[in-house]
Amino acid sequence: MGNHFPETLLKIRYRYVFKESLNLKNPQTLNEKILWAKLYSDTTRWTELADKRTVRDYVEKIGLGDTLVKLYATWYKKEEVNFDVLPDTFIIKANNGDGKGTNKIIRKADLTPKKKAEYIEMIGEWLSRKNIGALHAEPHYKNMKPCVIAEEVLPLEKGATSLTDYKMWCFNGKCYYTWICNDRSAGGNSAHVMTYDMDWNAHPEFSVFNSDYLRGDIIPKPKNFDKMVEIAEKLSKGFPELRVDLYNIDGKIYFGELTFTSQGGFMDFYTPEFNKLLGEKFSIKDFPLKKK
Repeated sequence: MGNHFPETLLKIRYRYVFKESLNLKNPQTLNEKILWAKLYSDTTRWTELADKRTVRDYVEKIGLGDTLVKLYATWYKKEEVNFDVLPDTFIIKANNGDGKGTNKIIRKADLTPKKKAEYIEMIGEWLSRKNIGALHAEPHYKNMKPCVIAEEVLPLEKGATSLTDYKMWCFNGKCYYTWICNDRSAGGNSAHVMTYDMDWNAHPEFSVFNSDYLRGDIIPKPKNFDKMVEIAEKLSKGFPELRVDLYNIDGKIYFGELTFTSQGGFMDFYTPEFNKLLGEKFSIKDFPLKKK
């Protein structure tokens, strides 16, 4: 249905999630504008930049290669997989995955022949995932060539149980808010979250906390936050709406990913008021229209 009747699909899903009609004629909120953009704007560049492998080329091209995590290998077929040439610990990721069930930290010390075979079969399953965006009518996933990458595992800061994600909301190349996700559960299904403005004031009132998104503690502003903003704005330049995900570990800033369609445009973890506030930061007229 997402391939042939995307507008109908989005309207049905929107009503199911938010219990109201989707306004595509005059979208106001961030969710509505993301959904409008998926249907009617030119998403060609999204394919390149939402791809966890090809986005690295973009990051290099604009002079931010020093923020990239080390890349060890890229596999397009499961027959290409060779764990023997990799370091003792590494993480594998599907280039078209959403991070839930399509990444895995592997320690070579645990790689029994049976386990190795299981991981290779898992990689084969990831590579078989073609149009994963159909369910949410996300056209930019359709043209991604599936691959799996092996990268460096970033270290945890002292006392941390998981990495801290700095998800920076940028509109037309300007950063407005940072959404923090940390203290993730072992399975990655829940996290503690908090939203900060550019002066690092916490805004719990912007969030709808639940079992997946728990209220996070207030954390100190990174000493090099201005540098993070500079990087996020450079990465988002030329895009009406873009979430730039970064890590900051002991002062070293790492690139995470670029997200054009956060939660597919069905973000229910923000209040309606904040969703509208974010939607006011850009116009749908800023998007290039889909080529006919």
